[in-house]
Amino acid sequence: MEKIYSKVEPTKLLHIVNRIHEFQDRKEVIPENNFLQCATLRMENGKTFPPHKHITKDRHYPKQIAQESWVVIKGKVKCKFYDIDNTLIAEPILEPGDASFTLYGGHTYEILEDNTLVYEYKTGPYEGQKLDKKFI
Repeated sequence: MEKIYSKVEPTKLLHIVNRIHEFQDRKEVIPENNFLQCATLRMENGKTFPPHKHITKDRHYPKQIAQESWVVIKGKVKCKFYDIDNTLIAEPILEPGDASFTLYGGHTYEILEDNTLVYEYKTGPYEGQKLDKKFI
C-alpha cells in the first residue's frame, strides 16, 4: 500500500494506492477517522458471515469533505495527486484490481487505454458540482 502524505502538513494523509497483489486476510485500507472506509478481504471458498444489517445513526459533522475512490476493473489509469497547496506530488498508475483513495488534496485521472472500466466511489450525499468541487 502506498500512502501519500502532504509535504505542507507532513502528518496529513492525502492519498492511498492499494494494489491487488497486496490483499491479505482482512486489511483496513483507510484509517477509521475518515468518512470513506475500505477494507480488503482475501477469502476462501465457503467463507461466510452472520446475516446482518447496519443500523441508522444520527450523524452531524460540521465540516465534511467529499472523499473519493477509483477501482480499476479493466485498462490502465494514471492518477495525478495534488497536495493541499495544489502542487503535484505523485503520479501512480493503476492496473486492473488496483484502487486509489483521495482523502484530502486534489486529483485528476488520465485514462491510458481504450475501454478502461472504473468503479468510482465517493462519500455523499452529492449536492451538485458547485458545492462539491473547486478546480485547481
